[in-house]
Amino acid sequence: MANSAQARKRARQAVKQRAHNTNLRSTLRTAVKRVQKAIVAGDKALAQNIFQESVSVIDRIADKKIIHKNKAARHKSRLSARIKALAA
Repeated sequence: MANSAQARKRARQAVKQRAHNTNLRSTLRTAVKRVQKAIVAGDKALAQNIFQESVSVIDRIADKKIIHKNKAARHKSRLSARIKALAA
Protein backbone atom coordinates (compact mmCIF):
# COMPACT_ATOMS: atom_id res chain seq x y z
CA MET A 1 0.00 0.00 0.00
CA ALA A 2 1.10 3.57 -0.67
CA ASN A 3 2.84 5.24 2.27
CA SER A 4 3.22 8.87 1.27
CA ALA A 5 0.41 11.31 0.54
CA GLN A 6 1.67 11.66 -3.03
CA ALA A 7 1.64 7.90 -3.55
CA ARG A 8 -1.89 7.62 -2.12
CA LYS A 9 -3.11 10.35 -4.47
CA ARG A 10 -1.44 8.68 -7.48
CA ALA A 11 -3.12 5.40 -6.51
CA ARG A 12 -6.52 7.13 -6.41
CA GLN A 13 -5.88 8.76 -9.78
CA ALA A 14 -4.75 5.46 -11.28
CA VAL A 15 -8.06 3.83 -10.32
CA LYS A 16 -10.07 6.61 -12.00
CA GLN A 17 -7.88 6.60 -15.11
CA ARG A 18 -8.08 2.82 -15.43
CA ALA A 19 -11.87 2.96 -15.31
CA HIS A 20 -11.88 5.66 -18.00
CA ASN A 21 -9.49 3.71 -20.23
CA THR A 22 -11.58 0.56 -19.79
CA ASN A 23 -14.67 2.46 -20.90
CA LEU A 24 -12.89 3.77 -24.01
CA ARG A 25 -11.58 0.31 -24.88
CA SER A 26 -15.14 -1.02 -24.60
CA THR A 27 -16.33 1.72 -26.98
CA LEU A 28 -13.67 0.63 -29.47
CA ARG A 29 -14.71 -3.02 -29.30
CA THR A 30 -18.37 -2.08 -29.75
CA ALA A 31 -17.54 0.01 -32.84
CA VAL A 32 -15.61 -2.87 -34.41
CA LYS A 33 -18.38 -5.37 -33.60
CA ARG A 34 -21.00 -3.12 -35.22
CA VAL A 35 -19.05 -3.16 -38.50
CA GLN A 36 -18.56 -6.93 -38.30
CA LYS A 37 -22.29 -7.44 -37.75
CA ALA A 38 -23.09 -5.35 -40.84
CA ILE A 39 -20.56 -7.35 -42.87
CA VAL A 40 -22.07 -10.66 -41.75
CA ALA A 41 -25.52 -9.33 -42.69
CA GLY A 42 -24.15 -8.77 -46.20
CA ASP A 43 -25.31 -5.16 -46.53
CA LYS A 44 -22.35 -3.38 -48.13
CA ALA A 45 -23.82 0.13 -48.02
CA LEU A 46 -24.73 -0.16 -44.35
CA ALA A 47 -21.33 -1.69 -43.56
CA GLN A 48 -19.55 1.23 -45.25
CA ASN A 49 -21.59 3.81 -43.35
CA ILE A 50 -20.94 2.14 -40.01
CA PHE A 51 -17.27 1.70 -40.96
CA GLN A 52 -16.90 5.45 -41.53
CA GLU A 53 -18.30 6.15 -38.06
CA SER A 54 -16.09 3.46 -36.55
CA VAL A 55 -12.93 4.84 -38.16
CA SER A 56 -13.52 8.06 -36.27
CA VAL A 57 -13.89 6.16 -32.98
CA ILE A 58 -10.82 3.99 -33.65
CA ASP A 59 -8.65 7.01 -34.51
CA ARG A 60 -9.84 8.97 -31.48
CA ILE A 61 -8.96 6.12 -29.13
CA ALA A 62 -5.57 5.61 -30.81
CA ASP A 63 -4.82 9.34 -30.43
CA LYS A 64 -5.43 9.00 -26.70
CA LYS A 65 -2.94 6.10 -26.68
CA ILE A 66 -5.47 3.63 -25.32
CA ILE A 67 -4.38 1.35 -28.16
CA HIS A 68 -1.28 1.64 -30.36
CA LYS A 69 -1.65 3.50 -33.65
CA ASN A 70 -0.53 0.40 -35.58
CA LYS A 71 -3.24 -1.68 -33.93
CA ALA A 72 -5.78 0.95 -34.94
CA ALA A 73 -4.48 0.86 -38.52
CA ARG A 74 -4.66 -2.94 -38.51
CA HIS A 75 -8.30 -2.89 -37.36
CA LYS A 76 -9.25 -0.37 -40.04
CA SER A 77 -7.38 -2.26 -42.76
CA ARG A 78 -8.94 -5.61 -41.94
CA LEU A 79 -12.46 -4.21 -41.72
CA SER A 80 -12.00 -2.32 -44.98
CA ALA A 81 -10.76 -5.46 -46.73
CA ARG A 82 -13.77 -7.44 -45.51
CA ILE A 83 -16.14 -4.74 -46.77
CA LYS A 84 -14.43 -4.70 -50.18
CA ALA A 85 -14.76 -8.48 -50.38
CA LEU A 86 -18.56 -8.19 -50.07
CA ALA A 87 -18.86 -7.03 -53.68
CA ALA A 88 -16.91 -10.00 -55.07
